[in-house]
Amino acid sequence: MPGNHDERVLANAIDDIVESYAEHGNINHLDGLNLPSRAEVATLLDDLISIVFPGYFVRQHVDALTCRYFVGERCARTLRSLELAVGQALRARSGSAEVSHQERAHACAIEMVRAIPAIRAVLDTDVQAALVGDPAACSAPEIITSYPGVEAIAVHRIANTLCRLDVPLIPRMMSEQVHSRTGIDIHPGASIGESFFIDHGTGVVIGETSEIGVRVKLYQGVTLGALSVRNGMGRSTERRHPKLEDDVTIYAGATILGGDTVIGAGSTIGGNVWLTHSVEAGTTVMLDKPSLKFIKQGSRVSAEQQRDPEY
Repeated sequence: MPGNHDERVLANAIDDIVESYAEHGNINHLDGLNLPSRAEVATLLDDLISIVFPGYFVRQHVDALTCRYFVGERCARTLRSLELAVGQALRARSGSAEVSHQERAHACAIEMVRAIPAIRAVLDTDVQAALVGDPAACSAPEIITSYPGVEAIAVHRIANTLCRLDVPLIPRMMSEQVHSRTGIDIHPGASIGESFFIDHGTGVVIGETSEIGVRVKLYQGVTLGALSVRNGMGRSTERRHPKLEDDVTIYAGATILGGDTVIGAGSTIGGNVWLTHSVEAGTTVMLDKPSLKFIKQGSRVSAEQQRDPEY
C-alpha cells in the first residue's frame, strides 16, 4: 500500500536525521539550556525602539497626558522580557543554571533601561546628521520612519549598550534582525560616535572592532572590514577593523580593511576605492579616471577611436 511505503520512507528519513545529530554534533543544541528565541528578541527590540522613539511604530496615540503611562508599561514589560532573555543567554554561555546568572540578568536589564536617555541623546544627533546630510530629507518623522540608515544605527545603539554590558547572543541577534531588513550589517561591538549618517545604506558592513568618530558619513556599499585571517586563528582581542577619525566621508563602494588602517580627520574616500593603509588627516583619495569604450551599434570602431578619450 502507498501509505505503508510512505511511512517506511518517513521512518528511515527520521532515523537518518537522528544519526546525523551524532555525526554533526557541533550544530546541535540538544539537552542544552533554553536559548532566547528570535521571536522573543524581535518583540523585545520593538519595545525598546518604541520607547526610544515615542509615538512612532505603535498603534495607540501617545501624547503628553498618556506618555508616562505608555513609557511605564513598556519599560516594565521590557525589563521582564530582557531579564528573561539575558538570563537564558548567560546560562547557555556558561552551561549551568547558577542563581548568579539571574542576578546578573536583572542588573543588565536595569542598566539597559537606564541607558535609554543617553541613547536618545545620541540618536537625536544622528537624525540631525541625516537632515543636514541629505538634501532630499524633509523632516525628522520621515527620517525616523523610512531611512534604513537611521533604523540600523538606532538598533546598533541599543545592541552596543548590551554588548558593553557583556550580554551574549542577544546583541548579535538584534543586529542581524535589522541587517535582514535594511541590508546594513553593523556588528554590535563597533564603536560609533555621534552625528553618524549612512546614506541609502544597502550593502554597508561595519566590523566588530571598527572605531568611528563624530560626524562621519558613509554611502551605500561601504565596507569597514578585516584582512582575512589565517586558518586556525581564533578570536583576537586586537583591533582588526579600521578607525575613522572625525568628519570623514566614505563614498559608495569603498572598501577599507585592517586594524592598523586609520583614516585621518576630515578625509574623503572616493567611490570604489580599496584601502589597506592609513590616510593622513585632510586627504582626498580617489581612483584615476577610468578608460571607457563607446561602440556605436551597427558601426565598426577602430582601435584608435576606442583609445581616444574624446571619442
